[in-house]
Amino acid sequence: MQKTLKKYFAFFTLPTVLAFITVFLIPFVFGVYLSFTKFNTVNDAQWVGFSNYIRAFTEDRDFLNALFFTVKFAIVSVVLINVFAFMLALLLTRKIRGTNVFRTVFFMPDLIGGIVLGYIWQLIINGFLAAFNVDITFSATYGYWGLMILMNWQLIGYMMIIYIAGIQNIPPELIEAAEIDGANSWQVLKSVTVPMVMPSITICTFLTLTNSFKLFDQNLALTAGAPGKESAMLAMDIFNTFYGRQGYEGVGQAKAVVFFIIVALIAYLHLRLTRSKEVEN
Repeated sequence: MQKTLKKYFAFFTLPTVLAFITVFLIPFVFGVYLSFTKFNTVNDAQWVGFSNYIRAFTEDRDFLNALFFTVKFAIVSVVLINVFAFMLALLLTRKIRGTNVFRTVFFMPDLIGGIVLGYIWQLIINGFLAAFNVDITFSATYGYWGLMILMNWQLIGYMMIIYIAGIQNIPPELIEAAEIDGANSWQVLKSVTVPMVMPSITICTFLTLTNSFKLFDQNLALTAGAPGKESAMLAMDIFNTFYGRQGYEGVGQAKAVVFFIIVALIAYLHLRLTRSKEVEN
């Protein structure tokens, strides 16, 4: 069997490798090159060195504002989403009638597209704020918490499903042994459940972290960066720079490379930190 697999390994992996190289690797390398050039189209690129990176951090304060806004949003959303998802998972792994229905209902928001969610929550939040004669674009604070509510509503159910799978994978004898030793519910949760669910925590925190940084369509539909680009996140700022400012295509590409480095570095550090705390069954 092993000889057969090795014989046809290249045959079955070649389409995926070619697709990865064509769709991701080549455009990524070319994009990094374009970040060091000034261009209107890819055919007229002129090398300018680190000029685009310098302009991104010195001439354009919107980029730094979007970076701060995104980091602040990512930190709070990762904590809230995972805490609520874990609490729901604990509740729905108990022997309660109708748990499958609740799981389905909580998961359903993740099936709705980000643009649709953005416009739906814009209507809901503006309907509430109409009583105060303002809307969600009145302040960046309103946009921040609007995005927070939207992100939590969309992802909590998805993360809940992953936590449920992790909790159900805990050997029952471990919990029984802890209870026999006199551990109360809090001690069982802290010393047994959480350590055994660390692989699920790693996955969920990684997904919420990367999704929070890459948020674009919800941001576009809910606030579009208003007022005055104060609620624009990194992805939207890069989009606005590249497509909305003539002569700034290279700067937008430089921002995209910086964005990739930030997300990749944070994701790597996060995985190193959380994987070191995982335990084996």
